[in-house]
Amino acid sequence: MAQVKRIRRNVSGIILLDKPLGFTSNAALQKVRWLLNAEKAGHTGSLDPLATGVLPLCFGEATKFSQYLLDSDKGYETVMQLGQTTNTADAEGEVLQTREVTVGRADIEALLPRFRGPISQIPPMYSALKRDGQPLYKLARAGEVVEREARSVTINRLELLECEGTRARLSVGCSKGTYIRTLVEDIGEALGCGAYVAELRRTHAGPFELAQTVTLEELEQAHAEGGNEALDRFLMPSDSGLQDWPLLSLSEHSAFYWLHGQAVRAPDAPQFGMVRVQDHNGRFIGIGEVSEDGRIAPRRLIRSE
Repeated sequence: MAQVKRIRRNVSGIILLDKPLGFTSNAALQKVRWLLNAEKAGHTGSLDPLATGVLPLCFGEATKFSQYLLDSDKGYETVMQLGQTTNTADAEGEVLQTREVTVGRADIEALLPRFRGPISQIPPMYSALKRDGQPLYKLARAGEVVEREARSVTINRLELLECEGTRARLSVGCSKGTYIRTLVEDIGEALGCGAYVAELRRTHAGPFELAQTVTLEELEQAHAEGGNEALDRFLMPSDSGLQDWPLLSLSEHSAFYWLHGQAVRAPDAPQFGMVRVQDHNGRFIGIGEVSEDGRIAPRRLIRSE
C-alpha cells in the first residue's frame, strides 16, 4: 500500500527553544518541526549535545534571516572541571590526563583577565568544521589529528561565579565562532592543572534570553492538547532576531517597487548599513542595505502570503 505523503504547513516565525540535554541541535529542530508540521525549518548554529539553553529555531520565511542570528554574540554559563583533560574537552570524552589541583578562587580570578578581549583559539578536533569535506569530529573518531588554523574571537565577558573544590562556574559573553570547550581547556592549561567542560548552558543568543525560551516538554504538551496549530502561539515574528536594526517604513508605492527588487528612497534612512523594512501597513517585508546614493537596496524579501 502506497504511503501517504504528509502535507506540511507553511508557517513562519521563530521558536526559541531551551534545548534539552543530550539532543543535537538538528535532532531538536526536527522534533519541533514535526510537532509544528512545518514545511521549512533551520537552526541558528549548533549546540553540543552536552549543552542546553537558548536555541533559536527558524521556520518558513524566518529561515532567510538565520545567518544574522548565527553571526550574533552569544552568552554562556559553564562549569569547569579542574584537574583532568579529555579528548573532547568536555565530560563526554575519554580522560587523557589527571593532575593535582592546587589552585583556588584567587588564582582563577587573577588569570581571567588574560582571556578577556580579542584572543586566538585553535578549533578542537571534535568539532563540525570540515577538512576536505569531512567533519573534523569524524576524523578525530578515526584517530586522526589534522592541523587547524587559529582563529580570532572576542571574549566580551568572563566572570567567575562560583568555585568549590575542583569545580568552577564561569559566565562568558563572546563573539560568534567561540568554542567554550577550547576556552575552558586553555584556562585549565594556564592554571597548570588542566580542565574540561562539565556543564554548558547558553544564556543568550543575539537579542534572545533564556527567560524567553520554551521547553520541549511544553511544546509536546501543547501538541498533545491541540495538535500542530497549538504551537503557533509560540512563534515569534520572523524579524525578532533583528530588533536592534533600524526600522524603515515604505509608502505603498515604494514598497511595490522594492518588493520587485528595485532600490528606493525612504525618509529617515540611515547613511549606511542594514535595515529592517516594513510596508505602509506595518508588515515586515524584508531587509535592505543603504547604498552609496542613499537608496535602500533589497537584500532579503518576505514572500507574500
